[in-house]
Amino acid sequence: MFLWKKRRAAIQTVSLSLFRFPTVAARLWVLGQMALARLAFANMPDVTFWKLCGSGSGEGFTPRPNTQVWAILAVWPSPELARKHVESAGVYNRWRARASESLTLYLTPTTARGSWARTTPFQPAPVAGTGPIAALTRATLKPKVLPHFWTRVPDISQAIGQDPNVLFKIGIGEIPWLHQVTFSIWPNAASMAHFARRDGPHAHAIQAVRDGQWFREELYARFAIQGQTGSWGGQPLLAQNESKVS
Repeated sequence: MFLWKKRRAAIQTVSLSLFRFPTVAARLWVLGQMALARLAFANMPDVTFWKLCGSGSGEGFTPRPNTQVWAILAVWPSPELARKHVESAGVYNRWRARASESLTLYLTPTTARGSWARTTPFQPAPVAGTGPIAALTRATLKPKVLPHFWTRVPDISQAIGQDPNVLFKIGIGEIPWLHQVTFSIWPNAASMAHFARRDGPHAHAIQAVRDGQWFREELYARFAIQGQTGSWGGQPLLAQNESKVS
């Protein structure tokens, strides 16, 4: 399912592609791709930023890896170029061929602050719509605070998992324990803000991060969900009327 409107002017598009590798052989193969796929993206036209990521086994930040699920995040100048490369580039085709299922979300940044690998990859654009929104938090942890940070993770994961409003959540990252990304989808901004601000493990952890300056680098971004292709858990992640942006 792809929901671009042809009359829409070209705006930056972020693709988040998830792949599930169920067999040991496929997982060993994708481990090798952490080096080989870098060459493909380094020589790929149009892509302005990209990251190859593993995933965690919890709800958001997690210290335990999930070796079945891997991700590619990439930034493109327009939705047309994003779709063209995700659908036809060799690196994506190779990953899809080995995976038991895959999903790509196409996103428009609406707000962003902070940096990722010393760059500002997302260029926010005003997007009108009433559909769900996605949130991404990326952080580089200072090594000296790792024990303090990870002792708080189980309570945060439980709080996210029990929230009835969250439509989807996953933790990914470039380097286990040090570089972490949490990605979630919410019905609207109000439901996401309610979770972030209410008193509980998440709010306490945020306050501890600020007081102790635990992050060496951090980035927070929100996105409008413009479209999706593929499936996750055997079905499209969002129904058509949930992911459409007017």
